[in-house]
Amino acid sequence: MYDEIYKNMQKHDENLSKYATLDKEAIYLKEYDNDIRTPFFRDIDKIIYSLSYIRYMDKTQVFSKKNNDHIQTRMIHVQYVSKIARTIGRALGLNEDLIEAAALGHDLGHTPFGHEGERALNKISQELGEGYFMHNINSVRLLMNVENYGNGQNISLQVLDAIMCHNGEMVSNEYYPKKKDISSFKEEYNASYHSTEVAKFLRPMTLEGCVVRLSDIIAYIGRDIEDGIRKNLVSFEDIPKDITKVLGKNNSEIVNTIICDIIQNSIGKPYIKLSDEVFNAIISLKKFNYENIYIKSLTRNEKEKLEQMFRTVVYGFLDDLKNHNEESIIFTSYLSKMSKDYYKSNTYERIVLDYVSGMTDDYFMEQYNKMNIKNEN
Repeated sequence: MYDEIYKNMQKHDENLSKYATLDKEAIYLKEYDNDIRTPFFRDIDKIIYSLSYIRYMDKTQVFSKKNNDHIQTRMIHVQYVSKIARTIGRALGLNEDLIEAAALGHDLGHTPFGHEGERALNKISQELGEGYFMHNINSVRLLMNVENYGNGQNISLQVLDAIMCHNGEMVSNEYYPKKKDISSFKEEYNASYHSTEVAKFLRPMTLEGCVVRLSDIIAYIGRDIEDGIRKNLVSFEDIPKDITKVLGKNNSEIVNTIICDIIQNSIGKPYIKLSDEVFNAIISLKKFNYENIYIKSLTRNEKEKLEQMFRTVVYGFLDDLKNHNEESIIFTSYLSKMSKDYYKSNTYERIVLDYVSGMTDDYFMEQYNKMNIKNEN
């Protein structure tokens, strides 16, 4: 009976494109016990049941949802990416389980307060000698080394690689997958802590990973404008006409245009491609968003304040570790639940970066306020 159930779970492989990643091709860093689930389907479960996934619900995407419950959080963003990517994947005959796992896990390593929080933590990480901090690399670290109480989750190489290479800030009109094995994946992963050039040119090893990378852009490029409207920063009418005539006049039209363009230009091909017209319009819209939304999401004083807050929290917890202050919440709430191997195999600096980067916005503010009061006294 077990074999019959497993065969039913595998049936979707029979209808996939010759360029799709098959379940039987899944590569794992560790051995695992088989059950009725296929490999990438199992990865989805491990991701959505992780503690990091739960914390998506109170993490900033672009704007804090303070005073407006309709501002998207990181949780909403990853669900949009998943839906968009699965739509493209189904149309192209790709492996939707691999796509969903990568899409839902791609931002697990994002800091509180979005990209501004990431910029602050990146500065601090370099000061501490821990290399660059990038949320895509940190997402992989969380799954491999931090989740499951410091033991890591056994996630397939293809999913880890798609998460590592998802960074939608680097846009191309054509994505070819790059062949990799465990060794070359780890080489890219480790090098990304020390080289922004390596991180900048990461390419997924699967077509599914390429789809997730583009879907990240599709998910935020129009939806961020909707949040900008709610913040009274911009309107769709402000977008230059040479962009709207190609992509559309609202988020729904933008998403539909880009998805259909990708499908039309990629079906039956060993790559994922955008037409030149749509690609150029996306580049122009990203520039518009940057100038009218992203740089205005926080004032200069707010950005400086946020960096100062991250410094207070990071260096405060680092002092607690160095002074073995076991009454500190980093001991009582975090390390007390982690494996002994995690504590022994990581520097104090890395432990603090893991802890702080995983915080929700509200939890981070709670810790900052406590430390601020303590410092004032």
